[in-house]
Amino acid sequence: MTLPPVTGAPARAPRPVPGASAPVPPFDPGLLAELADTALSVAVAGGCAEAELRASCVRAGLVEVHDGRLAASTDEGEQGIAVRVLWHGRRGVASTSDRTPDAVAAAARRAVDLARRCAAAGMPETSPVPEPAHPGAAWRGGHEIDPLEVPTAERADLLAEWSAGLLRAGVERVRARLHAVRERTFLATLTGSTITQERVRVHPLVFASVRHPRSGDLVTARSLGPPTARGFEYLLGRGWDFEDELARLPEQLAETVHAPPVESGPTDLVIAPSNLWLTLHETVGHATEADRVRGEEAAFAGTTFVRAEDVGRLRYGSAGMGIVADRTLEHGLATTAYDDEGVATGAWPLVTAGVLTGLQTDRAGAAALGEDRSRGCAYAQYPRDVPLSRMPNVSLLPDPDGPSLEELIGSVREGLYVDGSDSWSIDMQRRQFQFTAQRFHRIVDGRLAGQVRHAAYHGTTTRFWNSLEAVGGPGTYAVYGADLCGKGQPVQAAAVSHGAPATLFRGVPVSRTGAS
Repeated sequence: MTLPPVTGAPARAPRPVPGASAPVPPFDPGLLAELADTALSVAVAGGCAEAELRASCVRAGLVEVHDGRLAASTDEGEQGIAVRVLWHGRRGVASTSDRTPDAVAAAARRAVDLARRCAAAGMPETSPVPEPAHPGAAWRGGHEIDPLEVPTAERADLLAEWSAGLLRAGVERVRARLHAVRERTFLATLTGSTITQERVRVHPLVFASVRHPRSGDLVTARSLGPPTARGFEYLLGRGWDFEDELARLPEQLAETVHAPPVESGPTDLVIAPSNLWLTLHETVGHATEADRVRGEEAAFAGTTFVRAEDVGRLRYGSAGMGIVADRTLEHGLATTAYDDEGVATGAWPLVTAGVLTGLQTDRAGAAALGEDRSRGCAYAQYPRDVPLSRMPNVSLLPDPDGPSLEELIGSVREGLYVDGSDSWSIDMQRRQFQFTAQRFHRIVDGRLAGQVRHAAYHGTTTRFWNSLEAVGGPGTYAVYGADLCGKGQPVQAAAVSHGAPATLFRGVPVSRTGAS
Protein backbone atom coordinates (compact mmCIF):
# COMPACT_ATOMS: atom_id res chain seq x y z
CA MET A 1 0.00 0.00 0.00
CA THR A 2 1.21 3.51 -0.81
CA LEU A 3 1.78 5.68 2.23
CA PRO A 4 -0.71 8.57 2.47
CA PRO A 5 1.03 11.95 2.27
CA VAL A 6 1.24 13.94 5.48
CA THR A 7 2.18 17.37 4.15
CA GLY A 8 0.13 19.97 2.38
CA ALA A 9 2.65 20.69 -0.36
CA PRO A 10 1.24 20.43 -3.88
CA ALA A 11 2.37 17.30 -5.73
CA ARG A 12 2.64 19.26 -8.98
CA ALA A 13 2.77 22.85 -10.13
CA PRO A 14 -0.35 24.85 -9.25
CA ARG A 15 -2.61 26.42 -11.83
CA PRO A 16 -1.97 30.02 -12.79
CA VAL A 17 -4.01 32.48 -10.75
CA PRO A 18 -5.38 35.91 -11.68
CA GLY A 19 -4.11 39.09 -10.12
CA ALA A 20 -4.55 39.70 -6.42
CA SER A 21 -7.31 41.95 -5.20
CA ALA A 22 -6.24 45.20 -3.59
CA PRO A 23 -6.90 45.77 0.12
CA VAL A 24 -9.74 48.16 0.89
CA PRO A 25 -9.80 50.10 4.18
CA PRO A 26 -12.86 49.36 6.33
CA PHE A 27 -13.81 53.03 6.66
CA ASP A 28 -12.64 56.39 5.41
CA PRO A 29 -9.38 57.24 7.26
CA GLY A 30 -10.47 60.80 7.91
CA LEU A 31 -13.77 59.66 9.39
CA LEU A 32 -11.97 57.07 11.54
CA ALA A 33 -9.68 59.76 12.97
CA GLU A 34 -12.67 61.97 13.78
CA LEU A 35 -14.60 59.14 15.43
CA ALA A 36 -11.57 58.06 17.46
CA ASP A 37 -10.97 61.61 18.67
CA THR A 38 -14.63 61.89 19.66
CA ALA A 39 -14.70 58.64 21.62
CA LEU A 40 -11.39 59.18 23.39
CA SER A 41 -12.28 62.76 24.31
CA VAL A 42 -15.52 61.59 25.96
CA ALA A 43 -13.56 58.94 27.88
CA VAL A 44 -10.99 61.46 29.12
CA ALA A 45 -13.73 63.87 30.19
CA GLY A 46 -15.33 60.98 32.09
CA GLY A 47 -12.16 60.35 34.09
CA CYS A 48 -11.07 57.12 32.36
CA ALA A 49 -7.51 55.89 32.69
CA GLU A 50 -7.72 53.91 29.45
CA ALA A 51 -9.91 54.03 26.38
CA GLU A 52 -9.99 52.60 22.89
CA LEU A 53 -12.14 52.72 19.77
CA ARG A 54 -12.33 49.56 17.66
CA ALA A 55 -13.98 49.70 14.25
CA SER A 56 -14.40 46.44 12.37
CA CYS A 57 -16.02 45.08 9.25
CA VAL A 58 -16.51 41.30 9.00
CA ARG A 59 -17.82 39.67 5.83
CA ALA A 60 -18.48 35.94 5.42
CA GLY A 61 -19.55 33.96 2.38
CA LEU A 62 -20.66 30.36 1.98
CA VAL A 63 -21.19 28.40 -1.22
CA GLU A 64 -22.49 24.83 -1.02
CA VAL A 65 -22.90 22.37 -3.88
CA HIS A 66 -24.75 19.03 -3.58
CA ASP A 67 -24.02 16.37 -6.21
CA GLY A 68 -22.70 19.01 -8.56
CA ARG A 69 -25.61 21.46 -8.21
CA LEU A 70 -25.62 24.73 -6.30
CA ALA A 71 -27.59 24.16 -3.09
CA ALA A 72 -26.89 27.26 -1.00
CA SER A 73 -25.12 30.58 -1.20
CA THR A 74 -24.86 33.26 1.48
CA ASP A 75 -22.98 36.53 1.70
CA GLU A 76 -23.38 38.40 4.96
CA GLY A 77 -21.46 40.90 7.00
CA GLU A 78 -21.42 43.03 10.10
CA GLN A 79 -19.70 46.32 10.68
CA GLY A 80 -19.68 48.66 13.63
CA ILE A 81 -17.72 50.50 16.25
CA ALA A 82 -17.03 49.57 19.87
CA VAL A 83 -15.71 51.84 22.61
CA ARG A 84 -14.04 50.27 25.63
CA VAL A 85 -12.89 52.19 28.71
CA LEU A 86 -11.22 51.56 32.07
CA TRP A 87 -12.60 53.70 34.90
CA HIS A 88 -11.11 53.21 38.37
CA GLY A 89 -10.15 49.64 37.50
CA ARG A 90 -13.53 48.68 36.02
CA ARG A 91 -14.23 47.98 32.36
CA GLY A 92 -17.09 49.38 30.36
CA VAL A 93 -17.88 48.70 26.71
CA ALA A 94 -20.58 49.82 24.30
CA SER A 95 -21.01 49.59 20.53
CA THR A 96 -22.90 51.16 17.66
CA SER A 97 -23.43 50.44 14.00
CA ASP A 98 -23.91 54.16 13.27
CA ARG A 99 -20.68 55.72 12.01
CA THR A 100 -21.34 59.28 13.12
CA PRO A 101 -19.62 61.36 15.81
CA ASP A 102 -22.87 61.71 17.77
CA ALA A 103 -23.46 57.94 17.84
CA VAL A 104 -19.87 57.22 18.82
CA ALA A 105 -19.97 59.85 21.56
CA ALA A 106 -23.16 58.27 22.90
CA ALA A 107 -21.50 54.84 22.88
CA ALA A 108 -18.52 56.24 24.77
CA ARG A 109 -20.80 57.76 27.43
CA ARG A 110 -22.59 54.40 27.80
CA ALA A 111 -19.24 52.64 28.23
CA VAL A 112 -18.20 55.11 30.96
CA ASP A 113 -21.57 54.76 32.67
CA LEU A 114 -21.31 50.96 32.60
CA ALA A 115 -17.84 51.06 34.16
CA ARG A 116 -19.15 53.29 36.94
CA ARG A 117 -22.07 50.95 37.56
CA CYS A 118 -19.66 48.01 37.78
CA ALA A 119 -17.72 49.90 40.45
CA ALA A 120 -20.91 50.70 42.37
CA ALA A 121 -21.90 47.03 42.21
CA GLY A 122 -18.60 46.01 43.82
CA MET A 123 -17.01 44.40 40.79
CA PRO A 124 -13.31 43.68 41.44
CA GLU A 125 -10.73 46.03 39.98
CA THR A 126 -8.44 45.07 37.11
CA SER A 127 -5.07 46.59 36.25
CA PRO A 128 -4.05 45.43 32.75
CA VAL A 129 -0.35 45.44 31.95
CA PRO A 130 0.73 48.38 29.77
CA GLU A 131 1.52 48.18 26.07
CA PRO A 132 3.71 50.62 24.11
CA ALA A 133 1.97 52.79 21.55
CA HIS A 134 1.96 51.68 17.90
CA PRO A 135 1.01 54.80 15.92
CA GLY A 136 0.28 54.46 12.22
CA ALA A 137 0.63 50.65 12.21
CA ALA A 138 -0.83 48.66 9.31
CA TRP A 139 -0.80 44.95 8.47
CA ARG A 140 -2.35 42.76 5.79
CA GLY A 141 -2.40 38.96 5.75
CA GLY A 142 -0.74 36.88 3.07
CA HIS A 143 -3.68 36.18 0.77
CA GLU A 144 -3.46 36.81 -2.97
CA ILE A 145 -7.07 36.72 -4.18
CA ASP A 146 -9.91 37.96 -2.00
CA PRO A 147 -12.33 35.00 -2.21
CA LEU A 148 -15.33 37.24 -1.56
CA GLU A 149 -14.52 39.21 -4.70
CA VAL A 150 -14.61 36.02 -6.79
CA PRO A 151 -18.12 35.68 -8.32
CA THR A 152 -20.36 33.15 -6.61
CA ALA A 153 -20.81 31.32 -9.91
CA GLU A 154 -17.05 30.87 -10.26
CA ARG A 155 -16.75 29.49 -6.73
CA ALA A 156 -19.69 27.15 -7.32
CA ASP A 157 -18.33 25.98 -10.67
CA LEU A 158 -15.06 24.87 -9.11
CA LEU A 159 -16.88 22.92 -6.38
CA ALA A 160 -19.13 21.37 -9.05
CA GLU A 161 -16.05 20.35 -11.04
CA TRP A 162 -14.61 18.61 -7.99
CA SER A 163 -17.96 16.91 -7.33
CA ALA A 164 -18.31 15.69 -10.92
CA GLY A 165 -14.97 13.93 -10.74
CA LEU A 166 -15.99 12.06 -7.60
CA LEU A 167 -19.38 11.09 -9.03
CA ARG A 168 -17.70 9.74 -12.18
CA ALA A 169 -15.43 7.67 -9.93
CA GLY A 170 -18.43 5.88 -8.38
CA VAL A 171 -19.13 7.98 -5.30
CA GLU A 172 -22.88 8.05 -4.63
CA ARG A 173 -23.24 11.47 -3.01
CA VAL A 174 -21.01 14.52 -2.83
CA ARG A 175 -21.43 17.64 -0.73
CA ALA A 176 -18.87 20.39 -1.36
CA ARG A 177 -18.69 23.72 0.42
CA LEU A 178 -16.48 26.79 0.63
CA HIS A 179 -16.56 29.11 3.64
CA ALA A 180 -14.64 32.38 3.33
CA VAL A 181 -14.20 35.22 5.84
CA ARG A 182 -12.61 38.65 5.58
CA GLU A 183 -11.92 40.78 8.68
CA ARG A 184 -10.91 44.44 8.51
CA THR A 185 -10.24 46.32 11.75
CA PHE A 186 -9.10 49.71 13.01
CA LEU A 187 -8.00 50.35 16.61
CA ALA A 188 -7.21 53.68 18.24
CA THR A 189 -6.16 53.91 21.89
CA LEU A 190 -5.72 56.69 24.40
CA THR A 191 -2.01 55.79 24.59
CA GLY A 192 -1.51 56.71 20.92
CA SER A 193 -1.87 53.47 18.95
CA THR A 194 -3.61 53.59 15.58
CA ILE A 195 -3.67 50.17 13.93
CA THR A 196 -5.32 49.05 10.68
CA GLN A 197 -5.40 45.34 9.76
CA GLU A 198 -6.93 43.01 7.20
CA ARG A 199 -6.96 39.21 7.07
CA VAL A 200 -8.75 36.56 5.01
CA ARG A 201 -9.34 32.86 5.54
CA VAL A 202 -10.92 30.07 3.49
CA HIS A 203 -12.06 26.54 4.24
CA PRO A 204 -13.02 24.25 1.33
CA LEU A 205 -14.59 20.93 2.36
CA VAL A 206 -15.76 17.95 0.32
CA PHE A 207 -17.82 15.10 1.77
CA ALA A 208 -18.09 11.92 -0.31
CA SER A 209 -20.47 9.07 0.52
CA VAL A 210 -21.03 5.50 -0.67
CA ARG A 211 -23.51 2.92 0.53
CA HIS A 212 -22.39 -0.05 2.60
CA PRO A 213 -23.20 -3.20 0.58
CA ARG A 214 -24.62 -5.12 3.58
CA SER A 215 -26.22 -2.56 5.88
CA GLY A 216 -27.23 -0.04 3.23
CA ASP A 217 -25.94 2.77 5.44
CA LEU A 218 -24.06 5.66 3.91
CA VAL A 219 -20.35 5.74 4.74
CA THR A 220 -18.83 9.20 4.41
CA ALA A 221 -15.30 10.52 4.18
CA ARG A 222 -14.17 14.11 3.81
CA SER A 223 -11.27 15.94 2.31
CA LEU A 224 -8.42 16.86 4.65
CA GLY A 225 -7.38 20.17 3.09
CA PRO A 226 -7.32 22.43 6.16
CA PRO A 227 -8.69 25.93 6.63
CA THR A 228 -5.99 28.49 6.03
CA ALA A 229 -5.32 32.23 5.98
CA ARG A 230 -5.05 32.33 2.21
CA GLY A 231 -7.37 33.52 -0.52
CA PHE A 232 -9.07 31.84 -3.47
CA GLU A 233 -5.63 30.88 -4.83
CA TYR A 234 -5.68 28.09 -2.22
CA LEU A 235 -8.40 26.26 -4.15
CA LEU A 236 -6.30 26.56 -7.30
CA GLY A 237 -3.26 24.81 -5.87
CA ARG A 238 -1.41 27.36 -3.73
CA GLY A 239 -0.65 25.39 -0.58
CA TRP A 240 -2.72 22.24 -1.17
CA ASP A 241 -3.31 19.89 -4.10
CA PHE A 242 -7.08 19.32 -3.95
CA GLU A 243 -7.18 17.62 -7.34
CA ASP A 244 -4.72 14.96 -6.20
CA GLU A 245 -6.44 14.44 -2.85
CA LEU A 246 -9.90 14.11 -4.38
CA ALA A 247 -8.60 11.69 -7.02
CA ARG A 248 -7.47 9.36 -4.20
CA LEU A 249 -10.60 9.75 -2.07
CA PRO A 250 -12.88 7.17 -3.80
CA GLU A 251 -10.33 4.36 -3.38
CA GLN A 252 -9.74 5.31 0.26
CA LEU A 253 -13.48 5.41 0.89
CA ALA A 254 -14.03 2.02 -0.73
CA GLU A 255 -11.36 0.55 1.52
CA THR A 256 -13.03 2.11 4.56
CA VAL A 257 -16.37 0.50 3.66
CA HIS A 258 -14.89 -3.00 3.66
CA ALA A 259 -12.55 -2.51 6.64
CA PRO A 260 -13.00 -4.79 9.68
CA PRO A 261 -13.57 -3.35 13.17
CA VAL A 262 -10.56 -2.53 15.31
CA GLU A 263 -9.33 -4.75 18.12
CA SER A 264 -9.48 -2.93 21.46
CA GLY A 265 -6.49 -2.61 23.76
CA PRO A 266 -3.24 -0.68 24.30
CA THR A 267 -1.87 0.16 20.87
CA ASP A 268 1.16 1.88 19.38
CA LEU A 269 -0.01 4.81 17.27
CA VAL A 270 1.69 6.72 14.49
CA ILE A 271 -0.44 9.85 14.27
CA ALA A 272 -0.43 12.09 11.21
CA PRO A 273 -0.58 15.89 11.67
CA SER A 274 -4.00 15.76 9.97
CA ASN A 275 -5.28 14.08 13.15
CA LEU A 276 -2.89 15.27 15.85
CA TRP A 277 -3.78 18.95 15.32
CA LEU A 278 -7.16 18.45 17.00
CA THR A 279 -5.62 16.62 19.95
CA LEU A 280 -3.19 19.54 20.30
CA HIS A 281 -6.06 21.99 20.16
CA GLU A 282 -8.11 20.34 22.89
CA THR A 283 -5.45 18.97 25.27
CA VAL A 284 -2.80 21.71 25.02
CA GLY A 285 -4.29 24.77 23.32
CA HIS A 286 -7.34 25.20 25.50
CA ALA A 287 -5.63 23.79 28.58
CA THR A 288 -2.98 26.55 28.62
CA GLU A 289 -5.32 29.54 28.28
CA ALA A 290 -4.65 31.76 31.29
CA ASP A 291 -8.30 32.74 31.77
CA ARG A 292 -9.22 29.06 32.17
CA VAL A 293 -6.32 28.69 34.61
CA ARG A 294 -7.92 31.49 36.66
CA GLY A 295 -11.23 29.59 36.71
CA GLU A 296 -13.03 31.52 34.00
CA GLU A 297 -15.10 29.86 31.25
CA ALA A 298 -16.30 27.26 33.79
CA ALA A 299 -19.98 27.82 33.03
CA PHE A 300 -19.61 27.17 29.30
CA ALA A 301 -16.74 24.97 28.14
CA GLY A 302 -14.89 24.30 31.38
CA THR A 303 -11.62 25.31 32.95
CA THR A 304 -8.36 23.32 32.97
CA PHE A 305 -6.26 21.00 35.10
CA VAL A 306 -3.30 23.38 34.63
CA ARG A 307 -2.52 25.80 37.48
CA ALA A 308 -0.44 28.97 37.39
CA GLU A 309 2.13 27.41 39.73
CA ASP A 310 2.59 24.53 37.25
CA VAL A 311 4.62 26.75 34.91
CA GLY A 312 8.21 25.53 35.04
CA ARG A 313 7.21 22.43 37.04
CA LEU A 314 4.51 20.33 35.33
CA ARG A 315 5.78 17.35 33.34
CA TYR A 316 3.27 17.71 30.50
CA GLY A 317 4.84 15.12 28.24
CA SER A 318 8.00 13.32 27.25
CA ALA A 319 11.26 15.11 26.45
CA GLY A 320 10.41 15.15 22.74
CA MET A 321 7.39 17.40 23.32
CA GLY A 322 8.08 21.00 22.34
CA ILE A 323 5.04 23.23 21.89
CA VAL A 324 5.17 26.81 20.63
CA ALA A 325 2.41 29.45 20.59
CA ASP A 326 2.80 31.71 17.58
CA ARG A 327 0.69 34.57 16.22
CA THR A 328 3.17 35.14 13.38
CA LEU A 329 2.91 31.72 11.66
CA GLU A 330 2.73 32.16 7.88
CA HIS A 331 -0.87 31.68 6.71
CA GLY A 332 -1.89 30.79 10.26
CA LEU A 333 -5.56 31.29 11.08
CA ALA A 334 -4.74 33.13 14.32
CA THR A 335 -1.91 35.11 12.75
CA THR A 336 -2.05 38.90 13.04
CA ALA A 337 0.44 41.66 13.80
CA TYR A 338 -1.55 43.17 16.70
CA ASP A 339 -4.31 41.72 18.84
CA ASP A 340 -7.61 43.45 19.58
CA GLU A 341 -6.08 45.26 22.57
CA GLY A 342 -3.34 46.74 20.39
CA VAL A 343 -0.63 44.38 21.64
CA ALA A 344 2.17 43.52 19.21
CA THR A 345 2.16 39.76 18.70
CA GLY A 346 4.95 37.20 18.60
CA ALA A 347 5.83 33.60 19.48
CA TRP A 348 6.69 31.92 22.78
CA PRO A 349 7.10 28.40 24.19
CA LEU A 350 4.25 26.66 25.99
CA VAL A 351 6.02 23.33 26.56
CA THR A 352 9.80 22.84 26.40
CA ALA A 353 11.30 19.33 26.51
CA GLY A 354 8.02 18.10 27.98
CA VAL A 355 7.78 20.72 30.77
CA LEU A 356 5.11 23.43 30.86
CA THR A 357 6.90 26.75 30.33
CA GLY A 358 4.21 29.27 29.38
CA LEU A 359 0.56 30.25 29.14
CA GLN A 360 -1.58 32.33 26.78
CA THR A 361 -2.51 35.80 28.03
CA ASP A 362 -4.26 39.01 27.22
CA ARG A 363 -3.40 42.20 29.15
CA ALA A 364 -5.54 41.37 32.20
CA GLY A 365 -4.31 37.79 32.24
CA ALA A 366 -0.68 38.87 32.13
CA ALA A 367 -1.27 41.19 35.08
CA ALA A 368 -2.91 38.38 37.07
CA LEU A 369 0.14 36.18 36.47
CA GLY A 370 2.59 38.94 37.40
CA GLU A 371 3.98 39.26 33.87
CA ASP A 372 5.20 42.54 32.37
CA ARG A 373 3.65 42.17 28.90
CA SER A 374 0.64 40.51 27.36
CA ARG A 375 1.21 37.68 24.87
CA GLY A 376 -1.27 39.37 22.51
CA CYS A 377 -4.13 36.86 22.64
CA ALA A 378 -7.15 39.23 22.77
CA TYR A 379 -9.70 38.79 19.98
CA ALA A 380 -13.30 39.88 19.35
CA GLN A 381 -15.25 38.19 16.56
CA TYR A 382 -17.66 41.03 15.77
CA PRO A 383 -17.81 44.78 16.48
CA ARG A 384 -20.38 44.21 19.25
CA ASP A 385 -18.18 41.63 21.04
CA VAL A 386 -15.87 42.18 24.00
CA PRO A 387 -12.31 40.96 23.30
CA LEU A 388 -11.58 37.61 24.96
CA SER A 389 -8.32 35.76 25.46
CA ARG A 390 -8.23 33.45 22.44
CA MET A 391 -5.84 30.75 21.38
CA PRO A 392 -2.86 31.64 19.15
CA ASN A 393 -1.53 29.15 16.62
CA VAL A 394 -0.29 26.29 18.82
CA SER A 395 2.09 23.78 17.25
CA LEU A 396 4.20 20.74 18.10
CA LEU A 397 7.73 21.30 16.85
CA PRO A 398 9.35 18.69 14.60
CA ASP A 399 12.67 17.09 15.51
CA PRO A 400 15.29 18.68 13.21
CA ASP A 401 16.94 15.25 12.86
CA GLY A 402 13.74 13.24 13.33
CA PRO A 403 12.58 10.19 11.39
CA SER A 404 10.51 10.14 8.24
CA LEU A 405 6.96 8.80 8.22
CA GLU A 406 8.20 5.55 6.73
CA GLU A 407 10.74 5.21 9.54
CA LEU A 408 8.12 5.90 12.22
CA ILE A 409 5.82 3.25 10.75
CA GLY A 410 8.75 0.90 10.32
CA SER A 411 9.50 1.05 14.06
CA VAL A 412 6.08 -0.40 14.96
CA ARG A 413 5.57 -4.17 15.07
CA GLU A 414 1.82 -3.94 15.51
CA GLY A 415 -0.21 -0.74 15.76
CA LEU A 416 -2.24 1.86 13.88
CA TYR A 417 -1.53 4.78 11.59
CA VAL A 418 -4.07 7.53 12.34
CA ASP A 419 -4.98 9.94 9.52
CA GLY A 420 -7.49 12.81 9.46
CA SER A 421 -9.52 14.26 12.32
CA ASP A 422 -13.12 13.35 13.02
CA SER A 423 -15.15 13.30 16.26
CA TRP A 424 -13.83 14.13 19.73
CA SER A 425 -14.83 14.59 23.35
CA ILE A 426 -13.00 15.96 26.38
CA ASP A 427 -13.99 16.66 29.97
CA MET A 428 -14.43 20.08 31.58
CA GLN A 429 -10.88 20.04 32.97
CA ARG A 430 -9.16 19.16 29.66
CA ARG A 431 -7.97 15.92 31.22
CA GLN A 432 -9.94 12.90 29.93
CA PHE A 433 -10.41 12.68 26.16
CA GLN A 434 -11.40 10.53 23.17
CA PHE A 435 -10.61 11.08 19.48
CA THR A 436 -11.59 9.26 16.32
CA ALA A 437 -10.16 9.67 12.80
CA GLN A 438 -11.06 9.68 9.14
CA ARG A 439 -8.92 6.58 8.61
CA PHE A 440 -7.14 4.07 10.83
CA HIS A 441 -4.59 1.91 8.98
CA ARG A 442 -3.22 -1.25 10.59
CA ILE A 443 0.55 -1.50 10.96
CA VAL A 444 1.97 -5.02 10.89
CA ASP A 445 5.72 -5.58 11.07
CA GLY A 446 6.46 -2.01 10.08
CA ARG A 447 4.12 -1.88 7.07
CA LEU A 448 0.61 -0.63 6.43
CA ALA A 449 -1.82 -3.54 6.20
CA GLY A 450 -5.25 -2.11 5.36
CA GLN A 451 -7.80 -0.04 7.20
CA VAL A 452 -9.87 -0.82 10.29
CA ARG A 453 -13.10 0.88 11.34
CA HIS A 454 -15.01 1.90 14.48
CA ALA A 455 -11.86 2.96 16.33
CA ALA A 456 -11.08 5.67 18.88
CA TYR A 457 -8.05 6.40 21.00
CA HIS A 458 -8.50 7.83 24.47
CA GLY A 459 -6.72 8.57 27.72
CA THR A 460 -5.66 11.42 29.97
CA THR A 461 -3.76 14.43 28.71
CA THR A 462 -0.45 14.12 30.56
CA ARG A 463 -0.33 10.33 30.33
CA PHE A 464 -0.91 10.52 26.58
CA TRP A 465 1.79 13.13 25.97
CA ASN A 466 4.22 11.24 28.18
CA SER A 467 3.73 8.22 25.92
CA LEU A 468 5.21 10.24 23.04
CA GLU A 469 8.29 8.30 21.96
CA ALA A 470 9.34 9.83 18.64
CA VAL A 471 8.68 13.09 16.81
CA GLY A 472 9.02 13.15 13.06
CA GLY A 473 11.40 15.36 11.12
CA PRO A 474 10.58 18.56 9.23
CA GLY A 475 9.52 16.57 6.17
CA THR A 476 6.56 15.15 8.10
CA TYR A 477 5.37 18.54 9.37
CA ALA A 478 2.09 20.13 8.18
CA VAL A 479 -0.34 22.79 9.39
CA TYR A 480 -4.05 22.13 9.98
CA GLY A 481 -6.58 23.89 12.18
CA ALA A 482 -10.11 24.94 13.14
CA ASP A 483 -12.00 27.91 11.70
CA LEU A 484 -14.90 27.86 14.19
CA CYS A 485 -13.65 27.45 17.76
CA GLY A 486 -16.29 28.64 20.22
CA LYS A 487 -15.69 30.35 23.55
CA GLY A 488 -17.36 32.84 25.85
CA GLN A 489 -20.90 33.82 26.76
CA PRO A 490 -22.29 35.12 24.44
CA VAL A 491 -20.31 32.68 22.35
CA GLN A 492 -17.69 33.96 19.92
CA ALA A 493 -15.99 31.91 17.21
CA ALA A 494 -12.29 32.22 16.42
CA ALA A 495 -9.97 30.51 13.96
CA VAL A 496 -6.65 28.91 14.88
CA SER A 497 -3.99 26.80 13.15
CA HIS A 498 -1.96 23.93 14.55
CA GLY A 499 1.22 22.56 13.04
CA ALA A 500 2.56 19.11 13.86
CA PRO A 501 4.90 16.45 12.54
CA ALA A 502 4.02 12.78 12.34
CA THR A 503 4.51 11.24 15.79
CA LEU A 504 4.83 7.86 17.51
CA PHE A 505 2.97 7.16 20.77
CA ARG A 506 3.37 3.86 22.61
CA GLY A 507 0.63 1.89 24.35
CA VAL A 508 -2.30 4.26 23.85
CA PRO A 509 -5.73 2.81 24.79
CA VAL A 510 -7.83 2.11 21.69
CA SER A 511 -11.48 1.04 21.79
CA ARG A 512 -14.12 -0.15 19.34
CA THR A 513 -16.81 2.52 19.01
CA GLY A 514 -19.46 1.02 16.72
CA ALA A 515 -21.13 -2.15 15.59
CA SER A 516 -19.04 -4.65 13.67
